[in-house]
Amino acid sequence: MPRLDGSDIETHNLGGNFSFTGARIEGLGATEYTLVDIEVDMSGSVSPFRSELIDMIKASVDSCRKSPRSENLLVRVAAFSTAYPGGLNEVHGFIPLASIDPTAYDALQAGGGTPLFDACYVGVGAANAYAKKLFDQEFNANGISFTITDGEDTGGAASPAMIKAEIERATKEEFLESHVSVLIGINAAACTAALSRFQKEAGITQYIDAGDVTKGKLAKLAQFVSQSVSSTSQALGTGGPSQAIAATI
Repeated sequence: MPRLDGSDIETHNLGGNFSFTGARIEGLGATEYTLVDIEVDMSGSVSPFRSELIDMIKASVDSCRKSPRSENLLVRVAAFSTAYPGGLNEVHGFIPLASIDPTAYDALQAGGGTPLFDACYVGVGAANAYAKKLFDQEFNANGISFTITDGEDTGGAASPAMIKAEIERATKEEFLESHVSVLIGINAAACTAALSRFQKEAGITQYIDAGDVTKGKLAKLAQFVSQSVSSTSQALGTGGPSQAIAATI
């Protein structure tokens, strides 16, 4: 599929001040898609390893290109920080891998606080809203959402209860065949208890403590992301969730 231009992208509102973008559905070439959402923390505390975190995103996306179902993936990447207007900075919405310019991630800058709840809420909400549009045009879809953070929430509009409602709606309304949500703590040892509690309160499928930031750990994290995406995509059409990937990070 050729790289999309601005006319091939639509903006969708989620309510409040939240919105997201995605490829125009009439321009999509396959009949089923896995929606992949990656939310990455760009608060001030990630400044020491910002470039390594960006490399991890690039490696995750690049690995997805090698999947046998790469043409059935639509990927959205957004950063979150209170330094951004509204706390969120969508690098790109749900678009095919062929349309992603990995150099766009280099523009992400760290600063501000951590609107973690808002990022999770928009990540799941965007997948739900886009999946409904796919469903209405007889596309089949499932989804997987990753939220990567080095700390707990420092304030925003969303709450764990709002996130839980979106996660439950993901499969209850059957727009998504299945949905997996993963919260990943990196360099977050001091916040492990708070993040684990948030995972349970919000109904997030899995919490992973990826440990301290090292080049090897981030490489394994990128591998985990791509393998999880591949497993989710392979499960599409089976009527069930993807097979869980053991996190050895």
